[in-house]
Amino acid sequence: MKAIVDCNSFYCSCEKVFKPELNHKPVVVLSNNDGCIISRNDEAKSLGIQMAGPYFQARELIEKNEVAVFSSNYNLYGDMSQRVMTVLKLLAGDDNVEVYSVDESFLSLDHIPSEMLENFAIHIKTIVEKWTGVPVSVGIAATKVLCKIANRFSKKNGSGVMLLDNEEKINNALQEVKAEDVWGVGYRSALKLKASNIVTAFDLKNINEQWARKNLGGVVGLRLLKELNGLPCIPMKESLKVKKMISTTRMFGRKVVTFEELREAVASYIARAAEKLRRQFCIAGAIEVFVVTSNYNKEKKAHALHVELPIATCLTPVLLQYALPLVEKLYLDGSCYSKAGVILSNILPENNIQHHLFAEPDTEIKKKLMDKIDNINFSMGNDIIKYASSGILRNWRMRQDYISPRYISRWEELQKVK
Repeated sequence: MKAIVDCNSFYCSCEKVFKPELNHKPVVVLSNNDGCIISRNDEAKSLGIQMAGPYFQARELIEKNEVAVFSSNYNLYGDMSQRVMTVLKLLAGDDNVEVYSVDESFLSLDHIPSEMLENFAIHIKTIVEKWTGVPVSVGIAATKVLCKIANRFSKKNGSGVMLLDNEEKINNALQEVKAEDVWGVGYRSALKLKASNIVTAFDLKNINEQWARKNLGGVVGLRLLKELNGLPCIPMKESLKVKKMISTTRMFGRKVVTFEELREAVASYIARAAEKLRRQFCIAGAIEVFVVTSNYNKEKKAHALHVELPIATCLTPVLLQYALPLVEKLYLDGSCYSKAGVILSNILPENNIQHHLFAEPDTEIKKKLMDKIDNINFSMGNDIIKYASSGILRNWRMRQDYISPRYISRWEELQKVK
């Protein structure tokens, strides 16, 4: 058997951990640049506040009902996510946890006797909420697809736990779920299902394999069908310890029109990506820089350039040396830019350097310098030490008018208890 543990309204729950006065009150969290609503708790949902809707459209309703509003605080959410996942690994075993997203994890429960599954799930829910303050829901079933369906019902049944362990329970649940809402059914597949009068997940479960293979993406559709019928086809995956690509990208807080500001933004993103690279003890052999133009009365367009490095590196100054000339080639005078980003690829372990006859390799002194800068920035706050090319004022930075403190990762922002 498997389980999925899902944090309820995760971003909102993270904010409420440090503001208990918000318990039983409506809360929403906004996207980058405070643009759209990307998280809402049940109280906000009951007011009719739409998920993914623009904030300005809901502002009147939000202010009228005194809804608490927060800008996205990714430092806080990342730290809280890590705490939740650490607790899950402690309870279920490190090898039995697959971190699926920032707020979801699949668990392998093959080591738990069937008669103890529900009690074990309740234990997980109780401990995670007690140790982290984040409420979770647990869905248990034989396959990942059925786990996702069980989790939908766990949020509604009061206990926060749902076990689909026999045919009757499974069929009853599938009859209440729309086929288009099944995990793994995309937009185009949903249209085909509607056209064929396949309305519920139960209908989908009972289609023939030939139809699934032809209309739902071949092997992917067949796998989905078997999962709905209780045959595990989507295995647990090992945690990806080393990323194959590292990217840093942000929307600007306002339209950027000057070359200097665009260059500053890319330089700051390179520094951030290099820090992530060093954190996993790797080097990168290629850089891609992209920008997104948003000119008046025209659709957004992305432009990108790519460069291969003579020797793979993790040193920020070297990466800047190759990345910043790309900005100069990408910049068009008179254009407005809404977004930029960098992608580091051809990533290898740092001890796998392929040397080059005409290029100087990284030295230990330079690497130690990078380590010192990373340690200072981590302990004292982002960008305490930064490169001049990334700018001082940074007026282009993402707008976060309602940002909360980083309660558990910055000394100066620690929660104060009276």
